[in-house]
Amino acid sequence: MNEETPLLNGRAASSESQISNARLYLAVFSAVLGNFNFGYSLVYSSPVLPKFKGPDVDPRLRMDTEQAAWFGSIYSLGAAAGGLGAMLLNDLIGRKLSILMSAVPSTLGYMLMGGAVDLWMLHLGRFLTGVAGGMTAASIPVYISEISHKKVRGALGSCPQITAVFGTLTLYALGLVVPWRWLAVAGAVPAVLMVILLTFMPSSPRRLLSLGREQHAEKNLRWLRGSQYDTQAELRAIQDSINTQARITWAQLAKPIYYRPILISVGMRFLQQMTGITPILVYLEPIFAKSNVSLEPKFDAAIVGAVRLFSVIVAASLMDKAGRKALLYTSSMLMFLSSLTLTMISHSTPCPPDPAPHNLTALDYSSNNELGSVLQASQQTAVSLLPIISTVVFIFGYALGWGPITWLLMSEVLPLVARGVASGLCVTVSWLTAFALTHAFTHLVDGYGLYVPYLLFTVVCVFCLLFNATCIPETRNRSLEEIENYFRTGRTFTIDRGHPSVQPSRTSK
Repeated sequence: MNEETPLLNGRAASSESQISNARLYLAVFSAVLGNFNFGYSLVYSSPVLPKFKGPDVDPRLRMDTEQAAWFGSIYSLGAAAGGLGAMLLNDLIGRKLSILMSAVPSTLGYMLMGGAVDLWMLHLGRFLTGVAGGMTAASIPVYISEISHKKVRGALGSCPQITAVFGTLTLYALGLVVPWRWLAVAGAVPAVLMVILLTFMPSSPRRLLSLGREQHAEKNLRWLRGSQYDTQAELRAIQDSINTQARITWAQLAKPIYYRPILISVGMRFLQQMTGITPILVYLEPIFAKSNVSLEPKFDAAIVGAVRLFSVIVAASLMDKAGRKALLYTSSMLMFLSSLTLTMISHSTPCPPDPAPHNLTALDYSSNNELGSVLQASQQTAVSLLPIISTVVFIFGYALGWGPITWLLMSEVLPLVARGVASGLCVTVSWLTAFALTHAFTHLVDGYGLYVPYLLFTVVCVFCLLFNATCIPETRNRSLEEIENYFRTGRTFTIDRGHPSVQPSRTSK
């Protein structure tokens, strides 16, 4: 057995060197169009809410504080419902079909908002786009992790976040020039394109093997890896993982192999939302309007969107080099420092400049006053830029770690037998948290100012640091089977092929 190991490793390395990733990238691109739509619809309220609260809006569509809070937060409630639906659909009809199904509520929601003549149409449309967002958030990361191999899984696992951010930036950019109704119409385009492309993409080989469809799984895996790839070793590893698992019961949830990865995934999604990322993105323009920044809020939002896109691209390039935990530490620290700065800025009241004394007889004194006024004005300009700089740093930090890695780790650590249901549970917890926080945010700001929510976000960032230090394993360059073995055995990624926990049990001698 030991003599065969180097030969098997040599074959595995040889087969990996013959992998062609072109079709894999096409399949990932087709799927993550759903995440583009998710990012676009999430922040739809940011540029349009000021219009609904303005004096020129149709009286039937005018919103007060409570209605604006519902319009901003009801998306998260829909996303929670979509996550619950994905819990059933992921295992009932598969990951690919679940993603395709999300196009239905997405398209209906945009049609309702684009043609809205009453408030209920706006709220229902936003709820439906939230349902689609919850479905894609639960299904796409799992689909990508199951069709990818470990050499590129980290980078490809960042693609959902990258495309979601690109969707956000697209919305901010279009919001500068496009009326709000046409913004809704434009949102339906990516969903239609996703359906057209994804229809021709393969289903997950892991799911097909779990259904006993070996030939179909081998065909799909060969399509994803290229005709020169030897699929047998990878199929065997997947089958070994499946053979160790049966349908999960409530009693089995007490085993570390199940409850530990589920708790880690749920905890990460909860903390991710408690950092305040959703209310900040949803109310970005109103936040900047209250912060008295020197630029127009709509331009500030576009700048933040561009920085967020840049940061997730950086994160994708570092994911398989720096590792997950290092990026999460960096992300937590950047978010902590920026949210602490925002807390102090929003808590302090800027003092207006004193008027220069009017003295016609003392020219030198007048000149000194003019110089002082210029310096004071420049100082005020610098202070007025601090909110946008701090927000940019916060978004950069989030998108560097807690944004993309939370999605990736959820799809990596969840055991195959519970992956469909558990991913839906994670998304549901995440969006229920986002709904509560986003709905409360408007009332907290109106009642106490930006200081209170920013202080809360600062405290949460400390918990993010502690959670990463104590609970999250490093999964870089680990196969999904090795990650499962880590939770099965307690602390080792190395798979013992002769161990009964990996292969069907035999009578020991």
